[in-house]
Amino acid sequence: MNRSLIIAAAELRLMLRSRLALVGVVTLLLLSAIAAVTSAVQMTEAARARAQAQTETDAQFEAQPDRHPHRMVHYGTYALRPVGPLAAFDPGVDSFTGTVVFLEGHRQNSATFGAARESSDLLRFGQLTPAFVLQTLAPLLLIFLGFATVARERERGSLRALAAHGASAGSIVGGKALALGLVALLALTPALVALGWAALRQPHEAAVALVIALAYAGYLAAWVLGIVALSAIARTSQGALIALIAAWALIVVLVPRAAAGWAGVADPLPSRVDTELAIAADLRRIGDSHNPNDPHFAAFKANLLKQYGVTRTEDLPFNYRGRLAQEGERITSQLFKDYAARADAIRARQSGWLAWAGVLSPALSVRNASMVGAATDLTTHTAFMNAAEAYRFDLVQRLNGLQATAVSGADDNARSKDPLADRRTRISADFWKTMPRFDFAAPSASARMAAMLPSLALLALWIVLALGGLALAARRMGRLGA
Repeated sequence: MNRSLIIAAAELRLMLRSRLALVGVVTLLLLSAIAAVTSAVQMTEAARARAQAQTETDAQFEAQPDRHPHRMVHYGTYALRPVGPLAAFDPGVDSFTGTVVFLEGHRQNSATFGAARESSDLLRFGQLTPAFVLQTLAPLLLIFLGFATVARERERGSLRALAAHGASAGSIVGGKALALGLVALLALTPALVALGWAALRQPHEAAVALVIALAYAGYLAAWVLGIVALSAIARTSQGALIALIAAWALIVVLVPRAAAGWAGVADPLPSRVDTELAIAADLRRIGDSHNPNDPHFAAFKANLLKQYGVTRTEDLPFNYRGRLAQEGERITSQLFKDYAARADAIRARQSGWLAWAGVLSPALSVRNASMVGAATDLTTHTAFMNAAEAYRFDLVQRLNGLQATAVSGADDNARSKDPLADRRTRISADFWKTMPRFDFAAPSASARMAAMLPSLALLALWIVLALGGLALAARRMGRLGA
């Protein structure tokens, strides 16, 4: 162990004397610091803007004048997805899925105003966030600092000298890995500070922030062990560098994108246009509540008349139009809900395939664990959309219920011809203030940590494989007499 420490100290001194290494480390630290600060500022501003917009939207809805309830159904409102406490560390899919949903009667709208759609195309290449720096750039820095760590000694013939001084192959690769691991820990520092700051502001997020930090520490540890192992196996420094760059491109760039493309081909998601056309066709097939001869709604009317023992809708103890609107909303909402559930199921299967692709790329595993922990993953977005839809349906049915119980059927039937009847169908503005406001809470920290376990298990597998590779490299060096 002492010899490993001595070798690690010597390796660190060599890095300190190398201007290239210093420039690389300082550059990465600057990038990490800039990413942490800019991302925190952007997310803080986004959280403030969304909270303010939600408050103003709710206030505008409640400030509407006396109106017919169905006009309020079409006036609608907005639901904005709040920013998660750790979103500044990893925005995840937040930039691509949209954050605002317009809630109105008769239809379920998609989320809009995703940052990737509202910004320049440069954003599609990846935001500069602490998560992006650690997932993509930090391994590259470790490669440039560590590719020659053992191969250089072999080329200089100093491995035999180290062996002659009693250093075993295990202590040599262990010392090299320790030195490179300290550099990785240094590269991790700005991100740890960002996570610590988030945990201080939101103490209930401290545990999940710690798990995210451990996930990235494990990810970089796997890279450190793999780099030293490959440097020990390679015959030359140049060969080690080429192999490591190829591994980086494969693990960080090619496999994640190929896996995402394959998941999309293997389980394709219908386009938005196709979905809209299919929904429109189904709506025509289901029926039209405005058509008195429609079979479904004719039967609905007959059942109501029979239930209340009357022969005319005018004799019902409520406004038939309001009850009809509730039935129509129930049917159309269920149709939109079914289509959304199918799309969610496809996206969930695609995400599942991507999660399993972590067997081929630890970058995918740490990315998935990071997004889940930060509550910026697809599952959290789906939960937001489902919460918004549940709120929309409840709000619309409350308004339809007001039409059924608080608006006279006679006035409702005559309001297009009689201005006085039209005035009497307007509900007092005080009713709008009694409607509940939209509120969404992301999955709890414990639920997110539980959801991170599969990705963390894959990361642990990669660490074990890297340790095995390092042990094999040390044994090979020992057989060859270092």
